[in-house]
Amino acid sequence: MRLRSRVPIAVLAALAAVGVLASCSRASDSESSGSGSAAATSPAAELRLGYFPNITHAPALIGVDKGYFAQELGSTKLTTQTFNAGPDEVNALLGGSLDVAFIGSSPAINAFAKSNGEAVRLIAGAASGGAQLVVSKDITSPEQLKGKTIATPQLGNTQDVSLKKWLKANNLEIATAPDPNKVVVQNLDNPRTLDLFKSGQIAGGWLPEPWSSRLVDAGASVLVDERTLWPNGQFPTTVVIVRTAFLQQHPDAVEALLRGEQKAIDFIASDPAGAKTAANNAIKQLSGSALAPNIVDRAFTELSFGLDPLAATFPQLSKDSVTAGATQKETDLHGFLDVTAVNAVLKAAGKPPVDAAGLDRPKSS
Repeated sequence: MRLRSRVPIAVLAALAAVGVLASCSRASDSESSGSGSAAATSPAAELRLGYFPNITHAPALIGVDKGYFAQELGSTKLTTQTFNAGPDEVNALLGGSLDVAFIGSSPAINAFAKSNGEAVRLIAGAASGGAQLVVSKDITSPEQLKGKTIATPQLGNTQDVSLKKWLKANNLEIATAPDPNKVVVQNLDNPRTLDLFKSGQIAGGWLPEPWSSRLVDAGASVLVDERTLWPNGQFPTTVVIVRTAFLQQHPDAVEALLRGEQKAIDFIASDPAGAKTAANNAIKQLSGSALAPNIVDRAFTELSFGLDPLAATFPQLSKDSVTAGATQKETDLHGFLDVTAVNAVLKAAGKPPVDAAGLDRPKSS
């Protein structure tokens, strides 16, 4: 009897050991892929989405306004929150009050770096282009920026990094107080930038749409179109990132959201006039006032929209953050990108997959 009692115990012990090893193996696979496909998943009761009331976030504006996200999410409740700059949105994401965010490329990198590559994953693109250095018309060369004040939306945001990298490339020193031989970079909310430009208190700004177009409408001219600084004129202005834990627990909800985004992008392509109206309606609801039609028209011509996050540009963007002083060292971006959901959506739509440029793989040991 004792012998028979020991056999099941031994077998159970062996099975438990195998189970532990298998569990460790699955956990390792999940962590290395970043997809969480092997983790236990469940329907999401709610998806909390962050985005900006900017034309650069048109797929998000339209996805909410036209109900595309809600339709695809089904029983999952969509809760939205808007932001004016990426660093604030990163804080909300890392603090656990957001699940998914449409965001600039530089804050996306910073969120990954701040969490030591753990808390967020890049899952899709949204917009490329749509950022310019616009200045008063008497300024026609970089040298003439000396002694002037140029605005960006927030310290460390995508346009702030782009401006500071460009200033350094043109041997222009950055100051925090007026200096006749340096350029003052001031971080301002976009509406404040417009007001100060109109009153002549600042010379311009490196701004996303529609704010660059609004300054042009107020008398500014384009000194630098950021598209001219990138191969093929493409750089990721807006991308989509998700909390890693949410992606692992609710991959179906993430894929559903991206299906809604693809619907919004298809709508922009098939009905540009309707897309402009939908985006402007959303901006009016969020900010209290609509944009002038000529502003919307110009802003849309400066942008292209798509689910491709342009992964190959991110190593350079990481270097740019160091050059601009936003980060102290380059971020190792291995494991940053998870293309599982976006490529599933693109495949279903009959579109080619995005290139992960190796960023979907963990750093080799």
